[in-house]
Amino acid sequence: MVDKQWKEECAIVGVFNCDEAALITYYSLFAMQHRGQEASGISVSNGHNITTLKSQGLVTDVFTKAKLEKLKGLNAVGHNRYATAGADSNGDCQPIFARYGLGEISVVHNGNLTNASKIRCDLTQKGAIFQSNLDTEVIIHLIARSTNSFLTPRIMDAVREIEGAFSLVFLSRSKMFVVRDRFGLRPLSLGEIFNKDGTKGYIVASETCAFDLVGAKFIRDIEPGELIVFEKNNMNETKIISVKLFEERQKPCVFEYIYFSRPDSVVFGKSVYMVRKNLGKQLAIEHSVEADIVMPVPDSGLAAAIGYSKQSKIPFELGLIRNHYVGRTFIEPTQELRELKVKLKLNPIREIIENKRVIVIDDSLVRGTTSKAIVKLLKNAGAKEIYLLISAPPTISPCYYGVDTPSKSELISANKSIEEVRSFINVDYLGFLSLDGLKQALDSEHYSYCQACFDGKYLHEVIESSEDIKGE
Repeated sequence: MVDKQWKEECAIVGVFNCDEAALITYYSLFAMQHRGQEASGISVSNGHNITTLKSQGLVTDVFTKAKLEKLKGLNAVGHNRYATAGADSNGDCQPIFARYGLGEISVVHNGNLTNASKIRCDLTQKGAIFQSNLDTEVIIHLIARSTNSFLTPRIMDAVREIEGAFSLVFLSRSKMFVVRDRFGLRPLSLGEIFNKDGTKGYIVASETCAFDLVGAKFIRDIEPGELIVFEKNNMNETKIISVKLFEERQKPCVFEYIYFSRPDSVVFGKSVYMVRKNLGKQLAIEHSVEADIVMPVPDSGLAAAIGYSKQSKIPFELGLIRNHYVGRTFIEPTQELRELKVKLKLNPIREIIENKRVIVIDDSLVRGTTSKAIVKLLKNAGAKEIYLLISAPPTISPCYYGVDTPSKSELISANKSIEEVRSFINVDYLGFLSLDGLKQALDSEHYSYCQACFDGKYLHEVIESSEDIKGE
């Protein structure tokens, strides 16, 4: 749903042994702009030192042709940020760059560390000085404080101290390190890309849509708990070392399928588009409603609405048109201004909606205020009856793994019954996908997902205070 107050996770990319590494990183970040729109940054290594450029804004705002030309080197990391907490400053942009005992390092992070506050407090008491509000910075401090003579074991020790969700890419002057948490909560894929002279380079990215844009070939997902080291051997060929840091306990985030990822990406081994269609089909099985048309709330409800229409045999229509050129609007304190915000972004087609029984498919329902405004739009356009169906279970718990969700007190489904929510939104019928239906749609009999936002079962002990949650 448009501006439903889910804030997307961030996008990360790493490029090794590639001509024009900065440009490949730029285009990869552009492909994943949907995952973070508040800041962007790139670090590039030329083998001797690391150059970093980052700022608030979209990828195309931060990087001009002239700026990219200054980022020389064959290895790079990049990041799109969607802040979940902390000040809106360049200090809170990534990559995080530091000079330390072994030289220079830069890191990008997608996820959220559940024990970051404790580690930060311990480090501060020992004299550490932090330059940002990012929990990622604690990882840099852990690496810098290690007494080991080599970077690889320093990273291994640091990663073993942190808890929560993390996909990380580290860039040193000559190597690149990639690591994923033991649950594989945040996505990260590996691809190969060939240079003009035929030599092979490598790329890692949060979503495979980045590979499609830069012409890279998907190899595989980085495994949960896996550390991969990219370096050059004496023959100047890329050497790849893989180490298993943790026992694998796969629990990837189910919301990647429901809302966050681009539909043309393959995430956790499945096509996002096909999963969303299956969610819609399962929704039709669970909620059979007599209606004239099925329509999505664009854009993330689109595939689910197609699936619902196919299963139910009810015609699919684009009854709401989204204005893609409206920037972010502030959360306004009055219902009137919230409704205006929705009208800026969505406009109904009266000829399709008028005097129709309309099924509206959306991917999730958070506070309910935006849904209420959309329903009012449709009623003003002449809809006779409105049935709102959600292609996910009710959201009853906040996320502590890198998604900025409202507190439990603000989640409408955590505090009201389905009938009370229906009455608040003012629809004729409200239905959610069941937890069993979600499992069926994912075909996950032998594969388990983190769905804490739906069932409240967290993978780690969490501190339920917004002051302690500063995700990337």
